[in-house]
Amino acid sequence: MDLQLKDKVVVVTGASKGIGLALADAFAREGAHVVAGSRSITPELEALQKNHGVTAVPVDLSTEDGPDMLVRSAVGQYGRVDVLVNNLGSATARPSFLDIDDGEWQRVFNLTLFSAVRASRAVLPHLLEAGGGAIVNISSINARLPFPTVVDYSAAKAGLTSLTKSLSEEFAPRGIRVNAIAPGPVRTPFWTAPGGFADATAAQSGTTAQEAMDVIVPQSMGISTGRVTEAHEVADLTLFLASPLAGNITGAEFTIDGGQVKAL
Repeated sequence: MDLQLKDKVVVVTGASKGIGLALADAFAREGAHVVAGSRSITPELEALQKNHGVTAVPVDLSTEDGPDMLVRSAVGQYGRVDVLVNNLGSATARPSFLDIDDGEWQRVFNLTLFSAVRASRAVLPHLLEAGGGAIVNISSINARLPFPTVVDYSAAKAGLTSLTKSLSEEFAPRGIRVNAIAPGPVRTPFWTAPGGFADATAAQSGTTAQEAMDVIVPQSMGISTGRVTEAHEVADLTLFLASPLAGNITGAEFTIDGGQVKAL
């Protein structure tokens, strides 16, 4: 299927690893011009830059001017932006709500919500000038299914989902579609890196991190398919929502969690 993304200019935030890296790779393979922003340029992102023409921009997107710098880089190189994917986010598990101070709340909101607010504010004038475009926000099932250990992340993702609805309502009449994707657990470094959630789950269960990801997490979280989501599956859904094939889809939230969320 031709997603009609060839030569589209796509900005991806948080692109150094995990879902963001899969997004940059997938858009590039569709022939899009990808401008990928992240605080560090990983070897994997460097490889995409070398092999698929991805433009990697080192930028701290948690700052007030970081998202605008990323968008200006894309416009400066290609003259426009067609798609923005707000992917950046941060979650750290703590024992209790009482362990999270104001500094941590601000850090998580800067990364997870305000980076998307600022990137959207920076890109919208360019999308309006072009007569349309698409924004896809990578939210989380935690926006609606909060876990106490990541209460700040859950609240920030809830804000991102709400932002999606508000932007869609305002800008849909002007040709700009805004949608959200809510993944459940995804096999990314967020889970699999040393000291990540897989290690924590393994320690509690007396097993290995691999066993935790493949068996314990799907079982304990009630994932109907029996497995966690892969990063490329989130990327595939994002590509469709960003493409003209989804031309009348806006203000929607798409869950990709293997059936973990049971409520209608």
